[in-house]
Amino acid sequence: MPTETEPLASPQWAPPPTPRCTTADLEVLLGKPAEKNDAPGQYDIPLTYRNTTNHTCGLYGVPGVDLVGPDEPTFGPVYHLPRVDNGVKYNEVTAGTTASATITVVKPAAGEPAWTPSKLNTIPPGSTQPLTADWPADLPVLRQDAATHPGSYVNGILADPA
Repeated sequence: MPTETEPLASPQWAPPPTPRCTTADLEVLLGKPAEKNDAPGQYDIPLTYRNTTNHTCGLYGVPGVDLVGPDEPTFGPVYHLPRVDNGVKYNEVTAGTTASATITVVKPAAGEPAWTPSKLNTIPPGSTQPLTADWPADLPVLRQDAATHPGSYVNGILADPA
């Protein structure tokens, strides 16, 4: 019990943080691939997460992305894309709205081995279960599994798409 010389401690109150979005809260959508103006043969694909719940959740970080397709003799059927922290932003994703990351891939040039994934598995940041989307059938990918600085990667979640 406080004495007359001790002030009453005021409780420290802060609003609870918005819970992080989980796989169960989201659906994934792949946008249309667009060739980069400054890097011919390199394509950006929007990776959009939609909040399918009736509550707001937080979505931030760099998602995991695996491209899955036919067995490739050297590397197998799964291409794990490297993650790049490109200035990730914190996003409050209200019910029915979206936040997006970008996947960048290199399309094989003539004479390079082409590998076309059939689907994409993505694990939203902070989750452990994947979401799946069909990969565009007309976008083969140059596998660079062992490259030190591959031209294919996934960026962090930056914002709601315009």
